[in-house]
Amino acid sequence: MKNLKYILLTLFIIVFSSCEDVVDVDLKTATPRLVIDASIVWQKGSSGNNQKIKLTTTTSYYQTEAPTVSGATVFITDSNNTVFSFIENAETGEYLCGNFVPVLNADYELTVIYDGQTYTATETLKPVPVIDKVEQRNDGGFSGEDIELKTYITDNGTTTDFYLWKYEPSFAVIPTYYVNDDEFLQGNQFSDFYTSEDLESGQTVEISVYGISKTYYNYMNILLSISNGGGPFSTPTATLRGNIVNQTNFDNYALGFFNVSEMDYRLYNVE
Repeated sequence: MKNLKYILLTLFIIVFSSCEDVVDVDLKTATPRLVIDASIVWQKGSSGNNQKIKLTTTTSYYQTEAPTVSGATVFITDSNNTVFSFIENAETGEYLCGNFVPVLNADYELTVIYDGQTYTATETLKPVPVIDKVEQRNDGGFSGEDIELKTYITDNGTTTDFYLWKYEPSFAVIPTYYVNDDEFLQGNQFSDFYTSEDLESGQTVEISVYGISKTYYNYMNILLSISNGGGPFSTPTATLRGNIVNQTNFDNYALGFFNVSEMDYRLYNVE
């Protein structure tokens, strides 16, 4: 009986010690693809002249940072054939422009030339209404005890519009995004809401609303669906491709999306 206790104790130690071992899975790494982060945003009340585009590549699962891309040629052309050049900032993979001219409902074409490949995308700068007001209630959420913020805008009744909402609370590392359209809201004032069990009095929330194209709305809708569902170990059923096309080799596509938006912003102090 005494020997049995020793055997059981030994097995217990072995099992729980093995749970602490780090297991490195040998994952296959695909050929790196270019990732183009090209969201041109014109905040209401600003000139919109200063814009940034970031280039990186995909990397292996265990890498914590994406490799930056230097030496690319990056520019945007407007409908009047005016070219706005983006110059890299000290080999950071960030390409900056200080003289961009935003015009509502104008068309813009992005061009990125890198490693002998030419990537292009075209978008229209979509307007957005002003934020009318932000209201707070303290009995929101599923529990009825969370702080809830409702942000109101008034839709333009003469156009079909799509919106992207971004919430950056001071306690969070990653912003929260939502998208919606005006199919049942034409010309009306309506609200989007944000709530979190971690939202408390004294914190701040940066609220942004963007006017976006239908194409970008569809892209973000799928992206948010992938990121919010399926559990912690789920994988997307397919690679989500944006509107950027490789004109040199179609199959060697880039990831990312070229978006051009007007944006309104409100910094809200939680009461």
